[in-house]
Formats: sequence, C-alpha cells, structure tokens
Amino acid sequence: MNIRYKIFSKGCLDVLPLLIPVVPFGIIFGVIGIESGLGSTVTFLMSIIIFAGSSQLAFAQLFTSGATTPVIVSSVAIVNSRHFLYSAVIAQYLTKVKLFWKIVLSYFLTDQAFIVSQKYFKQQPKNKDRHYHLLGSGFTLWFVWQLSTVAGIILGEVIPKELNLAFAVPLTFISLIIVDIKKIDHLIVAITSGIFAIIFFNLPLRTYIIVAAAAGILVAYGLSHTKLYRK
Repeated sequence: MNIRYKIFSKGCLDVLPLLIPVVPFGIIFGVIGIESGLGSTVTFLMSIIIFAGSSQLAFAQLFTSGATTPVIVSSVAIVNSRHFLYSAVIAQYLTKVKLFWKIVLSYFLTDQAFIVSQKYFKQQPKNKDRHYHLLGSGFTLWFVWQLSTVAGIILGEVIPKELNLAFAVPLTFISLIIVDIKKIDHLIVAITSGIFAIIFFNLPLRTYIIVAAAAGILVAYGLSHTKLYRK
C-alpha cells in the first residue's frame, strides 16, 4: 500500500471519534438555514465555501435577528479568529510543503483535524509526507459535515415552519459554552460577555454582539496575563 495513502487513511481513522457531535451540529445548521429563509442552495453552499460550523450557526442566528452586514461579518471573523492560532502552530510542520498544499490544507484545517493531526505531526517529525494525515482528517470531517448539512436541509424542508426551530441556534451555542466551561476563568469570561450583551442590547445595528465579544476577549486576556505575572 502506498505510504501516502496509509497516512491519509490514518488521518481519516484518527478523527472519527471526534465526529460524533459534528453530525447533529450539521443537521441543526441545515434545518436552521431553511427555517431562517436562506434556502437550500445558499445553506448548502455555506457549508461548502465557509466550512466552519460555529461560524455558520452564528451567521444564521444573526441573519434571522436582522443584524447588519458589518455586524455579521465582524462577528463571524471573531468566531473564526482561533484559526490564526491553529495556522501558526501547524505552519512549523509544513515549511517544506508546496504553496498548493498549504492552500488546500488551510481549507481543511478545523478544530478536530487540528487536534489529531498536530499530535501525529509531533510523533512523525521527519516524515515528509505527514501532511497527508491532515488531508485525511480534514477531508473526513468535511465529508461528514456536508452529509449532515444535506440531512438538515431535507428535514428543514419537511418540518412545518410553525414550529419555528430558530430557537435551536442559541440553544446550541449555550450547550457549547456549558461544555467548554471547565475552569472558573471560563465562567468569568462567559458571564462578562453575557452582562455586556444585556447592558448594551439597545445599541444600533446589533453592535452589542461585538461589544460583548470584545469584553469577553479583554477579560480572558487580563486573566491569562495575571496568571503569567504571578508565576
């Protein structure tokens, strides 16, 4: 068997356990895309072009709430800002890879793919074909995400609009926040963002979203900086 295919296959297998929550996440987005009036084509193209679950859900939530384009774009950019960190970490392992591969792999670089492929890269420091692992893990997640989105679109077409499933988006984000709160610092940041969102809710153009996100980021930075100072 070709060594590159072996590495690719390993990437596919390594990421499988992390795909369990991806399926319902994709289905929810597909349903919400239809419920929010985006239409089946736009909803599916979002999963193809953007390929970022949390950003797509944020877009759907803001779109249905009547947010302006600048607010939607900036909010989605904030949600995706973590990819700067992912790219910086992965880049050190791809210094000898051609530009074409860097562009392709940047598209497939997701949370789950980053977790499993970074671990593999550390274990294979001299393997010149190790980037095929990221291709495998990223492609597998991409394929599952597209299927899940299609399933959600089909469900969204048959579910009566009277049910108004738009509430599923904020519920999904709340569940993600709850799962992610593992330390007191995380709780402080979440509460801070929530308080600022309530205080500045009446700002024009839905800009309270940006204010709340910025407040949370500043508090997170302050907490991490304080810890480093104490050390």
